[in-house]
Amino acid sequence: MDVILQSFLLVAASEMGDKTQLLALVLALRFRNPTAIMSGILLATIANHGIATLFGGWLSQKVSPEHLRLALALIFFAFALWILVPDKDEDGPKETRFGAFLTTLVAFFLAEMGDKTQLATVALGAKFQAPLLVTLGTTLGMLFSDGLAVFFGERFTQKIPLKFVRIGAALGFAVFGAAIYFGS
Repeated sequence: MDVILQSFLLVAASEMGDKTQLLALVLALRFRNPTAIMSGILLATIANHGIATLFGGWLSQKVSPEHLRLALALIFFAFALWILVPDKDEDGPKETRFGAFLTTLVAFFLAEMGDKTQLATVALGAKFQAPLLVTLGTTLGMLFSDGLAVFFGERFTQKIPLKFVRIGAALGFAVFGAAIYFGS
């Protein structure tokens, strides 16, 4: 349960204000079909984060524990800094004939490639070596954060300054990095 909770909290916090959360907001405003959008996010995240978690587990078998510990700590410290830089909406989705579900599925899968939440998932997979639990936790974290954008849209982003959310998420990454480095 600890693996799921840590994975959930880390991804939920880091997804706040991320480009994929902005993408969820744009899709929600454009299609006005929350069920299709959330279904697309779910399947895209399971696929993307499942691959990332397996890669992290594989990587942990190839790298010595000391090097892995140092690399993971540095990755989490780098994420703490990276998350402070706001993402920009990349023009939103283009006109499409594929509907809300397929547009969301493809857009989310591609948008997560190389994204900080995907890279954090690789690191979590390496740390915990529990692919199903990490994927479950990170997927729930994505659904929570992106669901806020889908269901509450602009009202949410106007009430909570994303600057403060990013600062909190950065602190979370720094705490994870310190815990890994100092062996907790």
